[in-house]
Amino acid sequence: MAAMITVPSYSPSIWVRMCHALPRLDLSMQMRDNIFAPDSWEYQQTLLILSSLSAIALVISLLVVLSFLIHYCCCHRGDRSEGSEEEDDDEDGSTGHGYSGKKGRGICCVTWVAVAAVTLCCVAIGIGFYGNSEANDGMYQLTSSLLTANYTLASIDLLISDTITGLQLSVSGPLTSMEEMFSGSKPFLVSTRNCRRLSENVINLLSSISLARSSVEAGIGNDSSVSGASITPLTPVPPSVVPTVVPTSSLLPNPFTPGWAANTLMVNEDYRWLSYVLLLLLDLIVCLFILLGLAKQARWLLILMTVLAWLALFLSWGSLGLETATVVALSDFCSEPNMFVLNSTQITTGTSSDVLDYYLTCSRSMSSPFQQLLTQSQRALSSIHTHLSSLDRNALPQFPKAEKSLREVQQILNTTEGNFHQLVALLNCRGLNKDYIDSLKGLCYDGMEGLLYLSLYSFLSGLAFTAILCSLPGAWRSFPSESEEYDDSDSESEDPFTSHQARRQASSGSQRGAMAPFYNYPGAGWTPPFSSAPPLPTLPAC
Repeated sequence: MAAMITVPSYSPSIWVRMCHALPRLDLSMQMRDNIFAPDSWEYQQTLLILSSLSAIALVISLLVVLSFLIHYCCCHRGDRSEGSEEEDDDEDGSTGHGYSGKKGRGICCVTWVAVAAVTLCCVAIGIGFYGNSEANDGMYQLTSSLLTANYTLASIDLLISDTITGLQLSVSGPLTSMEEMFSGSKPFLVSTRNCRRLSENVINLLSSISLARSSVEAGIGNDSSVSGASITPLTPVPPSVVPTVVPTSSLLPNPFTPGWAANTLMVNEDYRWLSYVLLLLLDLIVCLFILLGLAKQARWLLILMTVLAWLALFLSWGSLGLETATVVALSDFCSEPNMFVLNSTQITTGTSSDVLDYYLTCSRSMSSPFQQLLTQSQRALSSIHTHLSSLDRNALPQFPKAEKSLREVQQILNTTEGNFHQLVALLNCRGLNKDYIDSLKGLCYDGMEGLLYLSLYSFLSGLAFTAILCSLPGAWRSFPSESEEYDDSDSESEDPFTSHQARRQASSGSQRGAMAPFYNYPGAGWTPPFSSAPPLPTLPAC
């Protein structure tokens, strides 16, 4: 059992070790171990405590936003009166919209804070897209490895079932006919019966090797109408076509195979990937329309985006809680994956620990648990081949009618030996162990990295939307009201060639006094300028 701690060619990453080293507290605030046990209520409590940190961050964000809203509503009620008193003193430093210098600087500060928060949100969205892609790549590698392992197991099942079926046909067909023909010759009859006995021995040996049959062996043994050596053939197909191998009998209410696990993970991964894409698009749309509203000074657009920003804020901190629990649980699994796989697989499938240990570690110092069975089967097939060769040389000249049955048995034996060599290669631990290591690397390297990037995205987007909700009310309150825009549009319609600042200077000048006349005619009183024009010169008549 000590060999189960490490896996060749796989070692936990630094992120896995860091997250695995986090302290664990349950609901009673007592320290717990960090062994991966998803079915344990104590372990689930530790994940709930870690997920609650995002809820605390959400409460802090709400308090910050609420304090800013109270500041805007209560502390800025006198801004309009103070602004009207200081307007005459700050006219020289007024902006194009008529804001005073102090007020203009405040508006500029609020606007730039909103723009900076939107920029931070866009950076977080980019990180989120990258993390979502990395997590999807890791899950794709995991499911591909599981499907390949399932294809290998299905191929083993097929070779065993085909070999057993062929030997059973030879026993019930040609060998029985040969025994009837050789009934008068004792040496030939003994050789034929030895072939039958060895064939039945190979059938029993291969039946005990079948990995898929180990979980349903007890149920088949209880059925008296079914032979202990009969196995329904399972035809392996490429993993992309039919990845799941399900037993034909209903003895397992909850079958667990690599193909079933791969199908379940693929469906869940599709929903997870789509959910994050929709969340990222929502954040991106909110950020772009906030920039558009600030540029166009559209108050209604910013109010609408404020409502959506509240929704994005809750989704960001909520997703951070789920990601925190998933990252910590995944780090616990990836630190010692063999122990959980050994226990769960042994419980669900009933496979012996020696077989699982052999395929999970694939150490050179370990011998195959099927080595003895394969050796005995090989010897039995060699003995059958020797007996058939002897019958071919000695019995056929005396019993020519037995040639057809003998050729059928030889053909079945050749097919059986070919299947047996393929079976020996597939039962080697290197193929399944490589699939296992690839699945661990996809889940614990790319998957872990993707989840960490998604956690960073959720944290930055939560901070960004908190800053956006704090700055947007101050931004859209500083926009000119509809009445001011209406007055400006009326004055512009009277003289479209006069600038806004010139109209303000003209109105202020009319309040301070009349301007000096442009023309003074001697001997006459004051005449308004441009009241009369000098007469045009008269051209002489021709």
